[in-house]
Amino acid sequence: MVSGHAYMYVPACVNVSLFHTISFLCLYRVAGQLAFREFLRTEYSEENILFWLACEEYKTITTSNEIAIAAKRIYAEFVHVDAPRQINIDCGTRQEITNSMSQPTLSCFDKAQRLIYKLMKKDCYPRFLKSEIYQGLLEPSEAR
Repeated sequence: MVSGHAYMYVPACVNVSLFHTISFLCLYRVAGQLAFREFLRTEYSEENILFWLACEEYKTITTSNEIAIAAKRIYAEFVHVDAPRQINIDCGTRQEITNSMSQPTLSCFDKAQRLIYKLMKKDCYPRFLKSEIYQGLLEPSEAR
């Protein structure tokens, strides 16, 4: 179980080799997100997926007032140097975001989101694929 949620396993009828070739973006699926988030929590880097997901949601906002409110929340939670879930980005990118907070746009977090995505894809995700948490997605639970 991941944070109180049962894993969704891949049924036997699914070609597992094909499953392994699904891109990193398979994390759009809820079960994959929950498992990857749990894995990142064990590695003390859960803020990466939380930031990435917050940015995905942020891009769907349609009013300028909501954009400003959400941008300030994301900035305070993930980007500010004293943020409780500070992401690991270079100081130049952090400063660009800081400068954009007076008039945030839907793209103000794009560079940081790309950096975090690359970090997860190249560093965390390969380890996740080897983890017991990921293996739990591939096999039915013994409780079944």
